[in-house]
Amino acid sequence: MAFDSLKDRQGGKERLRPMEIAHNSLFTAREKIALLNELKAEVTGAQQEGDDLGIDAEEIDAAIAEVREGVQSGVGADTVFKGDY
Repeated sequence: MAFDSLKDRQGGKERLRPMEIAHNSLFTAREKIALLNELKAEVTGAQQEGDDLGIDAEEIDAAIAEVREGVQSGVGADTVFKGDY
Protein backbone atom coordinates (compact mmCIF):
# COMPACT_ATOMS: atom_id res chain seq x y z
CA MET A 1 0.00 0.00 0.00
CA ALA A 2 1.33 3.44 -0.92
CA PHE A 3 0.04 5.03 2.27
CA ASP A 4 0.33 4.05 5.95
CA SER A 5 -3.41 3.67 6.24
CA LEU A 6 -5.69 5.34 3.74
CA LYS A 7 -8.50 5.57 6.28
CA ASP A 8 -6.15 7.20 8.81
CA ARG A 9 -4.94 9.69 6.20
CA GLN A 10 -8.48 10.64 5.21
CA GLY A 11 -9.54 11.16 8.82
CA GLY A 12 -6.37 12.81 10.03
CA LYS A 13 -4.87 16.26 9.67
CA GLU A 14 -2.81 15.20 6.66
CA ARG A 15 -5.71 14.60 4.27
CA LEU A 16 -4.48 13.15 1.03
CA ARG A 17 -6.45 14.37 -1.98
CA PRO A 18 -6.06 13.17 -5.57
CA MET A 19 -5.35 16.66 -6.89
CA GLU A 20 -2.56 17.06 -4.31
CA ILE A 21 -0.91 14.03 -5.86
CA ALA A 22 -1.52 15.38 -9.37
CA HIS A 23 0.10 18.73 -8.49
CA ASN A 24 3.01 17.38 -6.46
CA SER A 25 6.25 18.39 -8.14
CA LEU A 26 8.26 15.68 -6.39
CA PHE A 27 6.73 12.90 -8.49
CA THR A 28 7.06 12.15 -12.18
CA ALA A 29 3.90 11.69 -14.22
CA ARG A 30 4.45 7.94 -14.14
CA GLU A 31 4.66 7.96 -10.33
CA LYS A 32 1.58 10.17 -10.03
CA ILE A 33 -0.45 7.89 -12.29
CA ALA A 34 0.72 4.82 -10.35
CA LEU A 35 -0.21 6.39 -7.00
CA LEU A 36 -3.57 7.58 -8.29
CA ASN A 37 -4.38 4.16 -9.75
CA GLU A 38 -3.46 2.49 -6.46
CA LEU A 39 -5.60 5.01 -4.59
CA LYS A 40 -8.49 4.36 -6.97
CA ALA A 41 -8.24 0.60 -6.38
CA GLU A 42 -8.28 1.11 -2.61
CA VAL A 43 -11.22 3.53 -2.76
CA THR A 44 -13.19 1.24 -5.05
CA GLY A 45 -12.56 -1.73 -2.76
CA ALA A 46 -13.57 0.26 0.31
CA GLN A 47 -16.77 1.44 -1.38
CA GLN A 48 -17.68 -2.14 -2.27
CA GLU A 49 -17.29 -3.04 1.41
CA GLY A 50 -19.54 -0.14 2.39
CA ASP A 51 -16.79 2.14 3.69
CA ASP A 52 -16.64 5.81 2.71
CA LEU A 53 -13.15 7.26 2.55
CA GLY A 54 -14.26 10.72 1.47
CA ILE A 55 -12.92 10.30 -2.06
CA ASP A 56 -14.72 8.91 -5.07
CA ALA A 57 -13.40 7.35 -8.27
CA GLU A 58 -14.49 10.36 -10.34
CA GLU A 59 -12.25 12.68 -8.30
CA ILE A 60 -9.32 10.34 -8.90
CA ASP A 61 -10.12 10.09 -12.62
CA ALA A 62 -10.11 13.90 -12.82
CA ALA A 63 -6.67 14.01 -11.20
CA ILE A 64 -5.35 11.38 -13.62
CA ALA A 65 -6.74 13.38 -16.55
CA GLU A 66 -5.02 16.52 -15.24
CA VAL A 67 -1.66 14.73 -15.02
CA ARG A 68 -2.06 13.52 -18.60
CA GLU A 69 -3.05 17.00 -19.80
CA GLY A 70 0.05 18.41 -18.10
CA VAL A 71 2.25 15.91 -19.89
CA GLN A 72 0.72 16.75 -23.25
CA SER A 73 1.04 20.50 -22.72
CA GLY A 74 4.56 20.33 -21.27
CA VAL A 75 3.64 21.73 -17.85
CA GLY A 76 6.17 20.79 -15.19
CA ALA A 77 8.78 19.67 -17.68
CA ASP A 78 11.27 19.27 -14.82
CA THR A 79 9.44 16.30 -13.32
CA VAL A 80 6.91 15.27 -15.93
CA PHE A 81 8.24 13.42 -18.94
CA LYS A 82 6.36 12.72 -22.13
CA GLY A 83 5.79 9.01 -22.42
CA ASP A 84 5.59 8.60 -18.63
CA TYR A 85 1.83 8.28 -18.65
